Amino acid sequence: MRTNTERRTALVDAAIELLAELGARGLTLRAVDARAAVPVGTTSNYFANRDALLVQAGARVYQRLQPEDPALARRIAKARGREAYTVVMREVVSRIAEFRTGFLALLELRLEATRRPGLRALLTERVRADLDANVAYHEASGLPGDATGVRLLYLALNWLIVDQLTLPDLFSAGERDELVAEAVTRIMAG
Repeated sequence: MRTNTERRTALVDAAIELLAELGARGLTLRAVDARAAVPVGTTSNYFANRDALLVQAGARVYQRLQPEDPALARRIAKARGREAYTVVMREVVSRIAEFRTGFLALLELRLEATRRPGLRALLTERVRADLDANVAYHEASGLPGDATGVRLLYLALNWLIVDQLTLPDLFSAGERDELVAEAVTRIMAG
């Protein structure tokens, strides 16, 4: 397999875009070649098969979902009251919703994971690590609520993001912000 990391990244990013646009059925090695504007056969030089590409796409989506903004990371680290926590949760929901293709690709990958054990293992490990890190941060920060509240907030906000991406006219931006605030208030009460 080839090791040019820039080319590999471009191919995986093309796969993410295809997953979001065409679904898992539209993801072929040739389609990735075309989307990445590389010669036919390039993707097969980097990935042994479609499963390997799907696993790499799953890992890359999570890599791209990590906040790159140091100011956001600092705000997350300093959020202490319910109001500050609400602001951070609104920013997180907005940031994820702005990476529309990534989150839609992730939904496709989750559906594929029901049929692909390697992909399921990767996604399970990644989501579990994120949840555990969120719970650990929450407990260390002294914010109100408990580990169950963090998990419930994760579930509620993830579905809000799904609705925002798949049914964008269901809630206005203002309604979305109000729902985030209410979720934080009701779930994290304590």
